[in-house]
Amino acid sequence: MTADTVGGVWTYAVELVQALGPQRAEVLLATLGAPLSSAQSRAAARLSNLTVCESRYKLEWMDDPWADVDASGAWLMELEREFRPQIVHLNTYAHGALPWNTPVLMVGHSCVLSWWQAVKGEAAPPHWSTYQARVQAGLANADLVAAPSRTMLDALQSYYGPFRATQVIYNARRPGDFVPGIKEEQILAIGRLWDEAKNIALLDQAAVDIPWPIYVAGEQRHPSGGKLEPVHLRTLGQLSQAQVRSWLASAALYVLPARYEPFGLSVLEAALSGCALVLGDIASLRELWGGAALFVSPDDASHLAAVLRDLIDHPRRLQTLAQAARRRARRYLPATMADAYWQVYTRLIAEGAANVGLRRKRPELALPFAPSHYSPAPPSGG
Repeated sequence: MTADTVGGVWTYAVELVQALGPQRAEVLLATLGAPLSSAQSRAAARLSNLTVCESRYKLEWMDDPWADVDASGAWLMELEREFRPQIVHLNTYAHGALPWNTPVLMVGHSCVLSWWQAVKGEAAPPHWSTYQARVQAGLANADLVAAPSRTMLDALQSYYGPFRATQVIYNARRPGDFVPGIKEEQILAIGRLWDEAKNIALLDQAAVDIPWPIYVAGEQRHPSGGKLEPVHLRTLGQLSQAQVRSWLASAALYVLPARYEPFGLSVLEAALSGCALVLGDIASLRELWGGAALFVSPDDASHLAAVLRDLIDHPRRLQTLAQAARRRARRYLPATMADAYWQVYTRLIAEGAANVGLRRKRPELALPFAPSHYSPAPPSGG
């Protein structure tokens, strides 16, 4: 399995690996994008069925990534040769075009073209054409393409399809990790403050007339430099997982007026924690939370402010909304997610065995480096 370490895909991968434990699935996780943090290393070390191979190769959406994408492809080919997996589960796109000897499941968590259309309101500019071609080639070569929402799968098919086979498999979080506490009169949002998709700027505009304090957790500094300073929000910075759980447990309201969110793990965590949800009115969030959240236009700060004030003024309505969100969250359980993936794995393995003579043949690759393996352990010194 591949995963990047700079976003929600890491959380998804660890959750899935743990949920696959009862199936006695052994997973080699090849990480990309950045080295593991100490918290990520500790999370991986707790899973006896997981081995991590770490790298710093750039991801497809990063600036000038293709030399790194090609080098990481050679590295992954060597990992396949050494590990001899029964299934390859890719959470990256371009690597699908590699000449794998093993059935390939590819999961599309987001993409630049759908992000650009949703956030900018226009098609991605021409300099993303190489990205589009590489992503399309990878998806076309996958034995099955999955996505965490029907909305995301439809977007992938629209921009890059057709595919051999498809399936929607919703993401999940463990309910026991997110437990409601004593709710306080406060509002929480989680997301990179500079990320236009999260649309935290709209919440900052709406916050001026809200009687409850509004806290936002997430990275303020843009990767390219510069720091976003909200005017009316109280910033918490980047929180540990334990701190996130604590803030969600005490927040009465969770707000994410997103322009683009293919699934939204933070929304699920908030719902499990007993928060009422106010979300951006986009197709994916309506698919997942329709009837269990209130929705606002990502362009209308006054409407967002009015919705928040109305919930604050009507505590019973707020409580009813929180209960509806928590009930809905029970649909997105790790065991359900793992069962769906296990069925896909076993089907693709069976189909691969039946068509073993037709599998694509892998040429010998000259590797410019020796792949490094490690089984993560807790860092010394606490």
